[in-house]
Amino acid sequence: MGTIQIKNLSFRYDGMVSNLFNSFNLNIDESWKLGLIGRNGRGKTTFLKLLLGKYAYHGEIQSSVRFNYFPQPIQNPDATVATVLTTISGLSTFEIWRLQLEMDKLGLADELLVRRFSTLSPGEQTKALLAAMFTDDTTFQLIDEPTNHLDIAGRQIVAEYLKSKQGFIVVSHDRYFIDQVIDHVLSIDRAKIQLFDGNYETWQREFDRENLTEQHEKTHLQTEIKRLRINADQVKRWAGQAEGKKSKQSKAYRGQKNANLDKGFLGHKAAKVMKRSKSTLRRTEKAIDDKKSLLKNIDEAVLLTLNYQPPYQNHLLMVSGLQVKRNQRVLNAPVTFDLTRGQRLVLAGPNGLGKTTLIKALLGERQLIANGSFSLSKTVKISYLTQNFEALTGSLADYAGHYGIVLSKLLNVLKKLGFERSAFTENLADLSMGQKRKVSLARSLCEPANLYIWDEPLNYLDVITRRQVQQLILAVQPTMLIIDHDRVFVKAVATQPVIRLKKLS
Repeated sequence: MGTIQIKNLSFRYDGMVSNLFNSFNLNIDESWKLGLIGRNGRGKTTFLKLLLGKYAYHGEIQSSVRFNYFPQPIQNPDATVATVLTTISGLSTFEIWRLQLEMDKLGLADELLVRRFSTLSPGEQTKALLAAMFTDDTTFQLIDEPTNHLDIAGRQIVAEYLKSKQGFIVVSHDRYFIDQVIDHVLSIDRAKIQLFDGNYETWQREFDRENLTEQHEKTHLQTEIKRLRINADQVKRWAGQAEGKKSKQSKAYRGQKNANLDKGFLGHKAAKVMKRSKSTLRRTEKAIDDKKSLLKNIDEAVLLTLNYQPPYQNHLLMVSGLQVKRNQRVLNAPVTFDLTRGQRLVLAGPNGLGKTTLIKALLGERQLIANGSFSLSKTVKISYLTQNFEALTGSLADYAGHYGIVLSKLLNVLKKLGFERSAFTENLADLSMGQKRKVSLARSLCEPANLYIWDEPLNYLDVITRRQVQQLILAVQPTMLIIDHDRVFVKAVATQPVIRLKKLS
């Protein structure tokens, strides 16, 4: 394989004040397994789209290979899986064996090929589209967020699958997943873009080291700027005093009729002092500007806040033999648990067993209950974070007003989550998926609550934000019921063994 060469790449969307990428240079070996890491809104998906030639840019992108992008657009989701996948991959019906070979590696049965694509679960759709992508081993694969909506078992299957492949860029925020499948990391930060030889852990160590160094430098520069500002204020006072002295001298001489006064000498000393003061002030202000230019925007995990109000009840939610249904079909074996104050319980299990349906039933949709019962105090304040947030639209002000949240508090939390100020005035519908997830998350953090019920809260969130959320939960110790598939996160925050939903036998 050859090299993908990127030379002096610059790009910004219409209406942006500064470039998203500015004179960016990079060489990518076409055999690399490259992980793309960066905060939401920093341009990860945009970078993939630039490689695909979707946007006009300044600079050069040279490559001897074609690019494939995941997830591929589906023109007719009601067509059979075989039709959808052969259309995407360009395979003929005589070559479908190549598709079956890749599907088998991903744990997909051949009988799925005759089903309508729209009837597949999100996890099955992900695996099917990856299988179609990798039937062509002559292309370089651009894989954008493959782990969203995959359960833990599904993520591990995809991880094992990608281990056997080469020549791809993958965007994923699941730390455990990405650590297994990549051998290089491309990090898009505020101030720079960096390439590392290694995996996520390699990047994490370097990220923490650089942030610590830059934080020390930032503290030193801020101290210097403060000192220079004090000096500048003092110089301004001296200049003002000199100007006042010159004015008093002028008035004193003006009343003397016979004084032989050299007007050029009038206030000469004061004028010299003022000139020297202004020169000193200019040098000081330039020094302040120079110091400011050295300050870097550090991508640090700023501490978040949570409007948690510890409940007076000890037992908040008691579930006994609960089974839920969808389309009149029972989804799970009976599940029983007792959520007490300060506990964080995690629901887990394969896709399709009704984890989200169970939460909806607990929140009031009792028609979803097939068997069993639960008890939830009516006085418990619940903040619910749904996994479905794609339909957000309107302004942040409207969104805050709808939920009864003070806008300034919502904006403050979003800033801590790395939300760019330029996005504050955008229509929510135009935000990236990661930015939309942050809006929903910020709303939940602002809401007063005794109990937090979060359904896949980490989907689309960048690795820095995931660390922030994890640190917040460990610091505040709120009562929570969570569905999530990030192993590192679940292991860190769960206070009890994971509650695993099982198939109905």
